[in-house]
Amino acid sequence: MPLFVCIAKVGKTSLIMSLVSEEFPEEVPARAEEITIPADVTPERIPTHIIDYSASEQTDDELQDEINRANVVCVVYDVNKESTIEKIQSKWIPLVNGSTEQGNKIPVILVGNKSDLQGTSSMETILPIMNQFMEIETCVECSAKNLKNISELFFYAQKAVLHPTAPLYNPEDKQLKPSCVQALTRIFNISDQDNDRILNDSEMNFFQKYCFRNPLSPQALEDVKTVVWKNTPDGILDDGLTLSGFLFLNMLFIQRGRHETTWTVLRKFGYDDNLELTDDYLHPQLRVPYHCTTELNYCTYMFLQQTFEKYDADNDGVLSPIELKNLFSVFPYFPWGPEVFNTVCTDERGWISLHGYLCYWTFTAYLDVHRCMEYLGYLGYTTIMEQESQTAAITVTRSKKLDLEKGQTQRNVFLCKVIGPKGTGKTAFLQAFLGRSLKVQNEMGRDVSDFTINTVQINSQDKYLILHEVDVDTEFLKASCAACDVACLMYDITDAKSFNYCASIYKEHYMESRIPCIFVASKADLPEQKQEHGITPEEFCYKHRLPAPFHFSCNSDEATTSHIYSRLALAAAFPDLNEAELSITSFWLRITFGATIIAFLGLGIYKALARQK
Repeated sequence: MPLFVCIAKVGKTSLIMSLVSEEFPEEVPARAEEITIPADVTPERIPTHIIDYSASEQTDDELQDEINRANVVCVVYDVNKESTIEKIQSKWIPLVNGSTEQGNKIPVILVGNKSDLQGTSSMETILPIMNQFMEIETCVECSAKNLKNISELFFYAQKAVLHPTAPLYNPEDKQLKPSCVQALTRIFNISDQDNDRILNDSEMNFFQKYCFRNPLSPQALEDVKTVVWKNTPDGILDDGLTLSGFLFLNMLFIQRGRHETTWTVLRKFGYDDNLELTDDYLHPQLRVPYHCTTELNYCTYMFLQQTFEKYDADNDGVLSPIELKNLFSVFPYFPWGPEVFNTVCTDERGWISLHGYLCYWTFTAYLDVHRCMEYLGYLGYTTIMEQESQTAAITVTRSKKLDLEKGQTQRNVFLCKVIGPKGTGKTAFLQAFLGRSLKVQNEMGRDVSDFTINTVQINSQDKYLILHEVDVDTEFLKASCAACDVACLMYDITDAKSFNYCASIYKEHYMESRIPCIFVASKADLPEQKQEHGITPEEFCYKHRLPAPFHFSCNSDEATTSHIYSRLALAAAFPDLNEAELSITSFWLRITFGATIIAFLGLGIYKALARQK
């Protein structure tokens, strides 16, 4: 919304009326009524409200209210009267932005009216004022009488709002502002899909098509590179555009008054007028109904794998601390804490592998999908995958209630709560899921996570299993704490009172639920104490139609320990089946899968023989 201000008798009201009627008005009121220009008649397709100010009809307080509402202020002066030019810096600019912080100043357009009466241009006098006040976007000399530059005036007013110079460029230093450099650097890094620090022709065309819908012709590409090379030799390397060249191009657009080009790029990559990523870009709306979960889809895993490989500079299958820092250079902060490396698989140096990397993204999508979408936004998911928003990366599963009714699930991620008293060995159980021995666990320090995630196979298909450690005596206070896909109730066979805790938790939270439960007897390599419960753990499980307790020890071989995790995942996938049924289901699913393959092979052989006949 532009607001027109000036002292009397310089013709601002005539300018407004000349725009609307396309002719010079014979009678001019003291103040024009508010005028709305519809979106369909403006180049930017944005409705424009024009507000006039009159000192004779409005108070200073009313003027200040209008200034606070305005998106741009047009200060009108008479090109033939130096006194009106002097008022720009002595009155109007201080009035508009005198108490405003640097980053929030309202853009100003200087309008020199009555150019039809002047002999020379006023620009020589105006330029020092423009250099003094950075919020002045431009100056337009016009004439309400002969309609000279009237439409251009309103074009520049709209442009000052939609494509402001101030956030991008410092005219005094003739340099891009640091926040602009930071935003454009992120855009360059996202567009540099092979991470070789240059944009080759293919990457430049992808960028051009994404931002402006049309690729550049081969000749246009060469022309761009020639312009960059002539002005900044380090802007071109190996026939590609470097970051230095990319920044120069955007500065050149701004210096030539083509701010809209740089703003189109910035807004396409999610930036607002303050060069911060918008909330709509980072946090698109996603509805997740009750009892449904969120997972990454296949294309998202491909995107994440591509991102991993992009920054794995030495192609060793893991990300070193430097490589991981480079990957997250497109973030405003480092998103992962030290606990991440104890949540997923790493190599012996603690460097995250591709498998661990994908696991942690799966973990984030399941437990905090909105943060996951924010992270995908920083990585440029919508750009690389050419999607409207990060919601395209997420699959919302059907209700667990419907899964139970149908007796099968389509989900690929399951949550297991590992519940038991302190000192039971739950942390060791979680870390053993990542293949870590007790010796390795003792060297890990205190940054141990309450979660781990890894893949397990269910009927020859990889599924993700999240283990969440819960202490009975401190965290299990309400029914919502019990919610999960499968409960692992762990007791210490060397502690006679340990099983009592698990049995009471089962009776209180799980006995009447449809959540499958498996008891695990930890520290199985140590002498067993008789549990102070009315019946033995084996009798308790038999009584409640549960599988007999699984004995677990971190000192057992990997094949023995991995079996328990597979059983947990299988129970989560088939929650309505008991132990015997789970075993039969597992067997018959394997038989069915094999029979299906044999049937397809047989059909192929039959068709081949038929063709030969």
